[in-house]
Order: sequence, then structure tokens, then C-alpha cells
Amino acid sequence: MMRKTYLVFLGAVAGAAAALLVTQPHAMLLGSAARAAASDTYQQLNLFGDVFERVRADYVEKPDDKKLVESAINGMLSGLDPHSSYMDPKSFRDMQVQTRGEFGGLGIEVTMEDGLVKVVAPIDDTPAAKAGVMANDIITKLDDEAVQGLTLNQAVDKMRGPVNSKIKLTIVRKGADKPIELTIVRDIIRVKSVRSHAEGDDVGYIRITQFNEQTTDGLKQAINDLNSQLGADKIKGYIVDLRNNPGGLLDQAISVADTFLDKGEIVSTRGRNPEETQRFNARPGDMTHSKPLIVLINGGSASASEIVAGALQDHKRATLIGTRSFGKGSVQTIIPLGAGNGALRLTTARYYTPSGRSIQAQGIKPDIEVLQDVPASLKGDTDSEGEASLRGHLAATGAEKSGSQSYVPPDEKDDKALHMALDLLRGTASNAAFPPNPKAPVPN
Repeated sequence: MMRKTYLVFLGAVAGAAAALLVTQPHAMLLGSAARAAASDTYQQLNLFGDVFERVRADYVEKPDDKKLVESAINGMLSGLDPHSSYMDPKSFRDMQVQTRGEFGGLGIEVTMEDGLVKVVAPIDDTPAAKAGVMANDIITKLDDEAVQGLTLNQAVDKMRGPVNSKIKLTIVRKGADKPIELTIVRDIIRVKSVRSHAEGDDVGYIRITQFNEQTTDGLKQAINDLNSQLGADKIKGYIVDLRNNPGGLLDQAISVADTFLDKGEIVSTRGRNPEETQRFNARPGDMTHSKPLIVLINGGSASASEIVAGALQDHKRATLIGTRSFGKGSVQTIIPLGAGNGALRLTTARYYTPSGRSIQAQGIKPDIEVLQDVPASLKGDTDSEGEASLRGHLAATGAEKSGSQSYVPPDEKDDKALHMALDLLRGTASNAAFPPNPKAPVPN
């Protein structure tokens, strides 16, 4: 099974020991420092073995060996960063289904924070979104069972289930006087990651909700549909809305950016070793024929969204409007562990925009900042704390920045960022950042 690279917010111990043992005969070739480090590693593995056997022998109830090992693996990975994790076989299958664009469940993107499940964003037109789940909600109970103590994968697994079955979520929401209880009916989640419509008779609006295997095809279809509906020669420009898009597949982020670029680097990924650096470049052919382009971002725009926004900003291909993005600048590789053993989701690299920027724990600053008017009932609950607020996150290369508005008005007439974009494309408003000035520095 092939490895796949992601940008999500998606026996192994014995195998690790075996790998170390294979290298043991060569220890005499190592320096004294390396031999000491290897010795320390073996001592720690022996310690794990001692604890494992003691738990098996003396715990008050007979434990499940498989669960003990999985818990040990999860503990090891969760200590690395918020995005590395072990996926058991079922979670691995579910993840593969999800990235194909169809899965069963509630329709929310989640992460783990302080042992609780935090909502990154509800997916448009899903049971969770319709029930009123909001970004930054903290899920404390699932069917009255406390989430504390569960891994993220275990919590997600409990939220999935048969179609038409119900689940009760207990939610803590900033600004609410008491926990909120929502009963949601599970459904098949068919994620249409790209939606589009005409704004008047002269602007094409394209919303990308996540990056799954159908995203680029959906984007190209949206552009063709808008050209047919409005007439390619009459379109004054396009708006690409990446607000509250939590990310997805790396290859899709690259191909989406490539759709609007004729040449140049889109992104580079750099791992621990310099020889692992990879650079991804655009191929000739801008599908929109260099028509003016505006990209909307906010505090919920993460990962793959930030790759697209960063590439188009660095190449001065688009003007970015909104608020600072989430700041997830790391790449996760899915490593299958063999039949029946699930997979490892491991952070293997950081990514950099074409100009060499790492947005890890910093995010992307828009060219034009636009803050939305937030209803009084939601004030205090419309900011994303960003990657920099996650415990154990990879450090930024410079000053860390976190906290950005993630509210998007449900009614277009109240959407200030969208109206700014439309006014700029139609020439009824002006700003020094539009069209992009090739000589202007990139905001930071």
C-alpha cells in the first residue's frame, strides 16, 4: 500500500525494538556518544517491557494486551506534536474513505485540546452544521460519556455510526452560561468540496471546503460552469473562498494552486535531512487566463488552504482578504503498518511558501484585513486560537502569532470580506493591494 501525504487536522513497539536489534551488531562502528545513546535507548525499551509485564501480571483486572500496546503507541505519538497519531485498522479505513470524499458520521473537523475534542469547523450542509455545531466548540461528552481520557481517534470513532442513528453531544461554548446539548442524527457525509455560483453577471464565486481526492476536478468543473454561465469574456474576476477550510491532501493543494498559475514553485517540504527536501512547481496553463483573483481566508483556514493562499500571494497572482490564517505549517505522512495493523500518521516535514516562508504557528497575513461584524450573542466565540495555541506544537521559526477571527456571516449581505472583494473586482472600490503589486513585500 502506498504512503500518502496529508496536511490535516487527520506489534508496532515490538517492531521498533526489532529494528534497533538489527542494528546492534554494528554498534562497534559507532562513536562513543552514539553507543551511549543506543545503550540508553535499549534501557528505555527494557523499562517499557518491565512495565508492560507488571501491568499484565498485577493489574486489578486482566488487561487487553492489544489495547495496552495501542495505548503505549498513542502516548508516544501524542507526545511529539498535536498532529501525529496512530490509527487502528478501522480508523485507517475510515480515513481513506473520508479523503475519497464520502464517509458516515456527523460532518465535523475536530482536533484534540487539553484532552477534549475541539471543533475546527463543521462541514457545510452536514448534520453537525445543521444542528448548530460551531468552530471552537469543545465537546466534553458523547452520549453522556466523558471524552476526557479518549484519544482523538477513539472520540471520532464514537461519533461515527449507522445512518439514521442518534448521538447526543455535550458542548461547552465560550460565552454560553451552561453546557449545550445537541442530539444529531448520523448520515452519510458526501462531501462536495467545491461549490460555485455567479455573483451578479460578472464575477465567479468558488468555495472550497476541504481538499479531498475530488477537489481539483471540482474546481475545474466550477470554472467551466461559470465560464459557460457568464461568458468567459464577461467575467471580471474570480473569488476563491478558503475560509474555515481545515485542509486535506497535499497533492490537491498543489494542483489547486497550479490551476491559477503558469509557472513557478508552489510549495517546498523540508524534513529532518536536507536531502529530503522536495519542491513542487506549477505547470504551464492558468485555467482562468490571468483574470483577477481574490482569495478569502480567516482563522479557520488551515494547512492545505494555507499552501494555496501562500503560493498565490507570493506569486502576486491573488490578493488575500480576511484575517490571519490558522498557522499549520507541517506535513503528515500516512505510513501503513501492514495488514491488520493500521497506520502511522507522522509529522515528517515542514512546508514553505515559494518565497521561503514557514507559516508554522504564525499563519498567513492577508493583504487586506477585514473584520466581520459579530452578533452580540456570539461575541467572544468567533476567534480561532490557531496552531500556536495547541499544546506540543512545532515551534515557529520566528515570533509566534495566534488568534484570528473565524466568523463567516451566514447571510451574504452581511459578509464584509465578500463585499470588499466584489467592489474591488468591479472597480467600485480601490486598494493599494489590488491588483497585487509585483514589487510589494509579502505581509507578515
